[in-house]
Amino acid sequence: MTIHPTAIVHPGARLAADVQVGPYSVIGEHVEISEGTTVGPHVVIEGHTRIGRDNRIFQFCSIGSEPQDKKYANEPTRLEIGDRNTIREFCSFSTGTVQDGGLTRVGNDNWIMAYVHVAHDCTVGNNTIFANNATLAGHVSVGDWAILGGFTGVHQFVRVGAHSFCGVGTVLLQDLPPFVTVSGNPASPHGINSEGLKRRGFSSDGIAAIKRAYKTLYRNGLTLDEARQQIAAAAGDVPELRPFSEFIADSGRGIVR
Repeated sequence: MTIHPTAIVHPGARLAADVQVGPYSVIGEHVEISEGTTVGPHVVIEGHTRIGRDNRIFQFCSIGSEPQDKKYANEPTRLEIGDRNTIREFCSFSTGTVQDGGLTRVGNDNWIMAYVHVAHDCTVGNNTIFANNATLAGHVSVGDWAILGGFTGVHQFVRVGAHSFCGVGTVLLQDLPPFVTVSGNPASPHGINSEGLKRRGFSSDGIAAIKRAYKTLYRNGLTLDEARQQIAAAAGDVPELRPFSEFIADSGRGIVR
């Protein structure tokens, strides 16, 4: 380990042999950090927090702090961060609450820019991008490859679908289906994330089917139940469309529409 002399690492913390900890950082008793991870200066990592391999955590972050929930009563809830994430300056990630599963989880290969907040009991998938000041309230889930533009705000219990895209300053009050591009306060739909899907290897036929499903949901004047039925029928023959169909069928808060 390369630990700066001014850093404070609790004897009970478990750090892999090559972890680097910068000046004036504080690592708490119940923290576990795996190989290849670097922790910048003035970072506080506390709580029951487990951090995977090859992460880069920049200066002034608060990782594993108590949830901002008035019901929290010092229960040993957890935060888990996967591998190869970049977490830029002034980010804050909270542990979970016993009112949910007691776990906040961030997956692998995420690019998280400055001042991002991930609240208690959130689940973030893999390969996401959170631009500066994106904020998740409690119990939010974000699917793989989703992109949140700067100053995006996500209401508690909202789901953000895989491969979706939020423009700058978006406010999400309802679930955002996979593949859909939104912007505004409150968010309104503006087509699908076609360029992102092409870059990730979606076939032209799959993208065309997703576009047709988008028109069914947003452009054909159907009720939500009517659109769900038509999209479910189409998804039987198009594997790329199934996540879209399943997402809108399971929405508890309603969807952006």
